[in-house]
Amino acid sequence: MTTYQQIHLHSRPTGEPTADNFKLVEATLPALDDGQVLVRHHFLSLDPYMRGRMNDSKSYAAPQPLGAVMQGGTVGEVVESRHPKYKTGDAVVGMGGWQEYSVVNANQPGALKVVDTTHVPLSHYLGAVGMPGVTAWYGLVKIIAPKAGETVVVSAATGAVGSAFAALAKARGCRVVGIAGGPDKCAYAVNDLHFDVCIDYKQHTDLKSMSMALKEACPNGIDGYFENVGGYLLDAVMLRTNPFARIAMCGMIAGYNGEPLPMQNPSLILVNRLKIEGFIVSEHMEVWNEALKELGGLVATGQLKPRESIAQGLASAPEAFMGLLKGRNFGKQLVKLI
Repeated sequence: MTTYQQIHLHSRPTGEPTADNFKLVEATLPALDDGQVLVRHHFLSLDPYMRGRMNDSKSYAAPQPLGAVMQGGTVGEVVESRHPKYKTGDAVVGMGGWQEYSVVNANQPGALKVVDTTHVPLSHYLGAVGMPGVTAWYGLVKIIAPKAGETVVVSAATGAVGSAFAALAKARGCRVVGIAGGPDKCAYAVNDLHFDVCIDYKQHTDLKSMSMALKEACPNGIDGYFENVGGYLLDAVMLRTNPFARIAMCGMIAGYNGEPLPMQNPSLILVNRLKIEGFIVSEHMEVWNEALKELGGLVATGQLKPRESIAQGLASAPEAFMGLLKGRNFGKQLVKLI
């Protein structure tokens, strides 16, 4: 019998998560039943949405159960299969969670997908050519729906979603402005991700300062905004929106630990006839194939060069996750398991 490690949610956080909210446990691999596949995970994904699911509160998804494996995306290889569609050695992406192995019911639609690593590295299927990339695609294409020449802005600009958003928006002829934390991230945004401008929020820590920075970066106003953060960033962007601007509401990380997120000028929604639409990308599976095809092409041709922060070993996941929530990662946050 083979033993392996898992990380469970041990307790629910009050405010910021701590290491005590997680528990590293040993488990034993069961024998496979017909239709099941055993996957050894190479990388697991850490994403901001996981923080919301740690709470026992009403949301768009059920809370993460206590005493169970932390849920999340994984990529790896098939090491044993009792399903005709999958063979040993296949590179696959799924939702294996925070553990070294997973047993997958391969008869369940969408539970496991074979991926091609010829031109796209395996880890990128958790970022630019995975859920974060499709998230950027949906918010840009289906909600913001920009015309060539329009100005679009994205917060958390150098993360997995923001970097994909930039490549997709530049391909559509937009002026693209990012908001990120620190000079290194802003330099990467401009030099590698081809943002026209990147604003360092650490240099503009209040509404007035950020609004002035956006005015300089967006001389023709803002036509579209992809929101990952909330708080004063949203207020500052709204002050600079053009009539009929569109805001894709993806995340509100500034409030994930229970902080209040009041909107200072809600009248701007009416004055500027803003469209503000929240979305959950898993509810739009009909666009995934189209989105992934474009994203894979951008990575394969070098038009999208996503950066990754990689923590080593399963035990490092809680600390890396807490760092992600504080913006310590540079690009997509992953945990390498082999």
